[in-house]
Amino acid sequence: MPKPLQRIAVTGGAGQIAYSLLFRIAHGDMLGCDQPIALHILELPIAMAALEGVKMELEDCAFPLLKEIHIGSDPREIFRGVHYALLVGAKPRGPGMERKDLLHENGKIFIEQGQALNEAADPNAIVLVVGNPCNTNCLIAMSHAPRLNRRNFHAMTRLDQNRAAAQLALRANAPVSDISNLTIWGNHSSTQVPDFQNAKISGKPASEVIKERHWLENEFIPLVQKRGAAIINARGKSSAASAASAAIDAIKDLIAPTPPGQWFSTAVYSEGNPYGIQDDLVFSYPCRSKGNGQYEIVKGLPWDDFLKKKIRASEQELLEEKDLVSGILKGAAA
Repeated sequence: MPKPLQRIAVTGGAGQIAYSLLFRIAHGDMLGCDQPIALHILELPIAMAALEGVKMELEDCAFPLLKEIHIGSDPREIFRGVHYALLVGAKPRGPGMERKDLLHENGKIFIEQGQALNEAADPNAIVLVVGNPCNTNCLIAMSHAPRLNRRNFHAMTRLDQNRAAAQLALRANAPVSDISNLTIWGNHSSTQVPDFQNAKISGKPASEVIKERHWLENEFIPLVQKRGAAIINARGKSSAASAASAAIDAIKDLIAPTPPGQWFSTAVYSEGNPYGIQDDLVFSYPCRSKGNGQYEIVKGLPWDDFLKKKIRASEQELLEEKDLVSGILKGAAA
């Protein structure tokens, strides 16, 4: 028997990340080669002509799994009945714009999208926020979608995990498939904490394979933290294909059971977390999936003083971001 149709929403549909993402989803890379899908693609009214061109290309690919394509600029229409929502579109940070300005501008976007998800999406929908600053954008969207399960909201730190794994593999002269148990703690920002202490290379602690503590502390971590900026400097544009690939990885991590002894990174609602991070944040942890979007935070990973200081700094940044948008969040509670 064929599987029931799954509806997938992607926002920012005419942007460069979506252009790298939509065709892979339609090919079956995200939900599998036997899963029929419908794409629901959202864009601003000013970009609808470009989105029409993307729709034409999707049609021209003749993907067997792609049964329906819906495009539009009204999130309540586009999110109708969706089972997955990948919130990619967000206003980029412009010249002279402070982080608080970016938070407020994107806050307006994610208020509307949270409200639309609340009104129209499947109540069990899985929501992945990619648009930056994604942790706080995710908190805003989640706070305006009380009908949806808070545990199903995620901010994407899988790209950071992939970047960190690639750098460890390069340094160890090992295939990237040998890197495991790699955690990104905290915020998807320059305070994120790529955890080399609990990571493994070929099943051994990474610090035993790469016996260069100075490199791990002073080069590896900043390299991962600043990788996005380095890509912008190199190509003049932000990460697109790698971000799209990580979004696919992030959803796959959630819908397939995690192999024993493994975990992945995703930013989730912090309420009741086992690491003493303040409640009511969206914070990245090591997680294991039970399948079908059901996950648990991995407990008991040790933090030494170096790691603890870094993680607390990322927590503090998220608290400051939350404070900057507190009016928006209070409005949702009211």
